Amino acid sequence: MKFCLIVDDSDVIRKVASKIVESAGYIAIEADTAEEGLRLCRASMPDMIVLDWQLPGASAMEFLAALRQIDAHRFPQILYAVTEADSQDLSRAYRSGINSHILKPFDRNTLQPALEELAKNVEAFA
Repeated sequence: MKFCLIVDDSDVIRKVASKIVESAGYIAIEADTAEEGLRLCRASMPDMIVLDWQLPGASAMEFLAALRQIDAHRFPQILYAVTEADSQDLSRAYRSGINSHILKPFDRNTLQPALEELAKNVEAFA
């Protein structure tokens, strides 16, 4: 089974994303802080991460740097969820390891195709 970690401080965003992720065939795991997300990744690295750009306690860039330090046999596909498409922020995020981005708020019509595209890479590295 494939796992998707949703790291977002918004309960609503996590619940919406979880339903969409599960309908795409993944087991959804939720974290409301960067620290909790990293703890879950250390326990078992997910196949995919939906990552909020602003997290309590750490920025998404700090989360990505810490994620890279985890000794794992593979690195997850990362979908960066942002409220605005700032080109400098997105450029830093791509250099830090995200694979794609999506604008928030999102719905099934925007999140599902992004997940399906990233899932191709998950399958390729399985």
